[in-house]
Amino acid sequence: MNLHLFNIANFRVDGGAMFGVVPKALWSRVYPSDENNMIVLTLRSLIIETEGHIILIDTGWGDKQDEKFFRHVYLHNGEGLLEGLASRGYSRESVTDVILTHLHADHSGGCIRRKERGEGYETVFPNAIYHVSRTQWEWAVKNNPREEDAFLEENILPVAESGRLNLVDEEGELFENLFIRICYGHTPGLMILLIKYNNRTFVYAGDLIPTIAHIPLIWNMSYDIESLKTIEEKRQILNEALENNWILIFQHDANVECCTLGMTAKGIRAAKTFTFKEITDQ
Repeated sequence: MNLHLFNIANFRVDGGAMFGVVPKALWSRVYPSDENNMIVLTLRSLIIETEGHIILIDTGWGDKQDEKFFRHVYLHNGEGLLEGLASRGYSRESVTDVILTHLHADHSGGCIRRKERGEGYETVFPNAIYHVSRTQWEWAVKNNPREEDAFLEENILPVAESGRLNLVDEEGELFENLFIRICYGHTPGLMILLIKYNNRTFVYAGDLIPTIAHIPLIWNMSYDIESLKTIEEKRQILNEALENNWILIFQHDANVECCTLGMTAKGIRAAKTFTFKEITDQ
């Protein structure tokens, strides 16, 4: 198995939205904002090469929306999706599987592009199977007023039309040494990944624990549909991670890629932080 972590792009969001009911006086101590209350997040994607599969985890915003749309996203820096793949020796045609942790636009937008010829949309990875939890797919297609700005038809429906959609019904081993957990607090059917590699287990925590600052149980996003479920799902995964010395990978943290956990007087917190390359090169 080969693993590669790379940042597609940075973007900015309102810090209050990312920390919900936690006062700015607290969260700004550990995750600074600018004068407009905006914080920088990353869009880290993971490449897993194993047993004849080249698997891509999440695809970022993409580039098919208009200038007005991206004016509110503030994309900057990062490697780019296809550029990040290419620098590691992969083409879009070589990707065999795309796992979308969920269908919010910042995670799924890059899997669909405008057709090079004619009107309409097509998949960016023409030979890939797209894996989404059935619960998330059905929830996203139905849509709802709370998430309608995040579930964009042009990111979702072309995947089904391609004929290469695989709906995941159960937790468990999706590929050798790659396991799926299904969560419901952030959005129903969010998948997080457990990857066993070199006698260690990595948790690609996605939007369950988007940054190191979200490790405390009640430090959660206002984007979460059911905060109490998020708290319980975090409690379970953090307890397992602490007990088994798992490594957390942060998809959105602009400053920290990975950490281990330790128990403190205030509960489970980050212990040692490091880059993904530091730990995978050991």
